[in-house]
Amino acid sequence: MAEAQTVTEETFDQEVLLSDTPVLVDFWAEWCQPCHMVAPVLDKIAEERVGQLKLVKINIDEQPAIAQRYGIASIPTMMLFKGGEPAAAAMGAQPKGSLEKLLGLSENGVS
Repeated sequence: MAEAQTVTEETFDQEVLLSDTPVLVDFWAEWCQPCHMVAPVLDKIAEERVGQLKLVKINIDEQPAIAQRYGIASIPTMMLFKGGEPAAAAMGAQPKGSLEKLLGLSENGVS
């Protein structure tokens, strides 16, 4: 199982914007209980799509500039990047099926 990678301001462009693979970015904070609730769901989504999708985490308290750049107003917010651009987003702790649908991942994996 691939562990979610922590991304910082220094590594964001390389790991997310320049990635050949779609990247699911989890904007979270240590104090956010719903963030902890959704983390295993995101791990499962990424685990089922090894090689098709990369999961990274951004702690908004430690990396506020990235959260500000993408207008993150509440957490958890999950944003799917394709080709260096945000393609879809979902907010709040939700069941796996709901997140997959909101992020456009429910049919035939990641396109």
